[in-house]
Amino acid sequence: MTILKTKRLILRLPNEADSVKFQAFDDRNMKHVSPWRSAAGEPKIDHKTQLIKWEQEFKEGKSIRFLLFLKEAQEGEIIGFCNFSQIFRGPFQACYLGYHIDATLEGKGLMSEAVAKAIEYMFENQNLHRIMANYMPSNERSARLLQKLGFVVEGRAKKYLLINEQWEDHILTSLTNESWVP
Repeated sequence: MTILKTKRLILRLPNEADSVKFQAFDDRNMKHVSPWRSAAGEPKIDHKTQLIKWEQEFKEGKSIRFLLFLKEAQEGEIIGFCNFSQIFRGPFQACYLGYHIDATLEGKGLMSEAVAKAIEYMFENQNLHRIMANYMPSNERSARLLQKLGFVVEGRAKKYLLINEQWEDHILTSLTNESWVP
C-alpha cells in the first residue's frame, strides 16, 4: 500500500473500510467545499461505493487519490483529500489535480505540505510529465497554493465547469516535471 509521510501528515490510498470516515468528512465540510465542488452529471452514490470506484480506478491506472490524516492522530479522522484524476499516458503523460481540506484546518499550510509530497510521488514514482490544476477566479486560496507550488497560469476558460447549477470560469494552470524521462 502506498503511504506518504510529511512532517505533520500521512497520505494514503483509500479503501472501502474508510467509508464511515469519508461520510463524516463530508458531513463536517459540506458547506465549506460546496462553492468549489462540481457534482453535475454524476450519479449520487454512497461513500462506500465511491471508495470502491476509486480503488478500481487506481488498479486501472486512471487515478490516484490520497486521504489525508494528521500524524499525531494516527489516522484518526480524514482531514482532506489530494486527488490525481484522468491520468493520461502515451504522448501526454499528464493528469488533473484536485484537493480539499477540513474547514477547521485551513490556513495552517497542511494542504501545501500534502500536495507538495503527492506531486513529488506523481513525478518520481508515476513518472508523469504534467499536472494540471484549474480553479475559479474567486478561489484565492487555491490561487496562492498553486502559485506557491510552482504552477504556471496558462489561461482562462470561460464557463468551464458546472458548479452549483452555474457555469463558472476557471483559471488553467500546470506544473511540468523537468526531470521526466521516457
